[in-house]
Amino acid sequence: MAIIPQTPLFSWEEIEQLGDLDRLRLVVEYLPDEALMAKLEAARGHGRDDHPVRAIWNSVLAGVVFQHPSIESLRRELGRNGQLRHLCGLHGVPSAAAYTRFLQAVIQQDEEIDAMFERMVEELETLLPGFGKHAGIDGKALASFARGKAKSALPDGRRDTDGDYGTKTYKGQRKDGTAWEKIVHWFGYRLHLVVDTVYELPLAFTVTKASTADLSGGKALLQQMDLRQHWLLDRMESLAADKGYDDTDLTVTLFERYGIKPVIDIRHSWKDGETSRLLPGHTNATYDLHGNVDCYEPETGARHRMSNGGFEKDRMTLKKLCPARHGGIACPAVDTCPLAKGLRVPLAIDRRIFTPIDRSGYAWKRLYKGRTAVERVNSRLDVSFGFELHTIRGLAKMKLRVGLALCVMLAMAIGHIRENQPGKIRSLVA
Repeated sequence: MAIIPQTPLFSWEEIEQLGDLDRLRLVVEYLPDEALMAKLEAARGHGRDDHPVRAIWNSVLAGVVFQHPSIESLRRELGRNGQLRHLCGLHGVPSAAAYTRFLQAVIQQDEEIDAMFERMVEELETLLPGFGKHAGIDGKALASFARGKAKSALPDGRRDTDGDYGTKTYKGQRKDGTAWEKIVHWFGYRLHLVVDTVYELPLAFTVTKASTADLSGGKALLQQMDLRQHWLLDRMESLAADKGYDDTDLTVTLFERYGIKPVIDIRHSWKDGETSRLLPGHTNATYDLHGNVDCYEPETGARHRMSNGGFEKDRMTLKKLCPARHGGIACPAVDTCPLAKGLRVPLAIDRRIFTPIDRSGYAWKRLYKGRTAVERVNSRLDVSFGFELHTIRGLAKMKLRVGLALCVMLAMAIGHIRENQPGKIRSLVA
């Protein structure tokens, strides 16, 4: 039988292959910004209109798409690129002061930026099968252009009076078994981001001071989603996160309040040298930090890894099966062992270790691997949207810049899907 390969319904690499003007056109045409434009035009009122609101707005979007680190960089590009001015609707290059006034007006409409983002997330739910079902969450350092805390607390538009200092520690193990540790310090802010792990598109975000930990910022972001995007929490089936989110309260809240299965890496919080513990109620069964359950032959003490039997929601237990009867392992005590019929492990023993998706199973590992989608979105913010090199100071400006970048990302995706996928699901014969 011939197998017909089918490309994914949406891939970000397809957008990266487009030219700059094509990407900008997608953003201008598919960004749902009419409500924002109406408010900005009403706020401007009457009088001279050398540079219309919509034209300046389009040029600001061009600055995001083309990774300009500053308004002056964007103005220079507009000055030498007549095609870009025409696409934006400009007849000349607005002054730096005009951009300053315009961006101050946009900052006052931060709720509209959030509303645009959320409308596009809802639209993508209708365009992409399974969008939002499997998600990942992570934090990202956003360094301010300022080198440190301003001595004066009075804001003047030049110094950063909002940011503070953040620290993030990365740990791992080299191939030779030795441990490594890297500590990153920065002044500024932190982005807390929820991403669809299949399509690598943002679902929700918030920007806080750098000192806000990933865990506390993540909890606040879930509360924000509960208020503004509750439909998304209802749709979500799993949420993957690294060790920074390892917390009993978060694990319990995700599953029992929202029905979301947590897929969160675990910190080693046992005593030094402790690798396993006796399973409560059993004399010949132990468990470890990774949710593995081992049974021991009553007479010889030989250890065997028990097989996974799934999750029983009504009992809130994980089933573990006899390795001799279900794993093909030879065991002389299979007829007399009390665990021959298997056992049930209550999640309540340790909600961090025992989760609805068995931590020791293949499904957990597969879903956790999807968490790297958040890292790739963060990387695109740095490389494709200019956050490696910027001139942003202040929380309001940083939140606006992040919001615009994420809105541009979603608008590109929507435009590309609508122009290349006339139906919701691609036909193999169409």
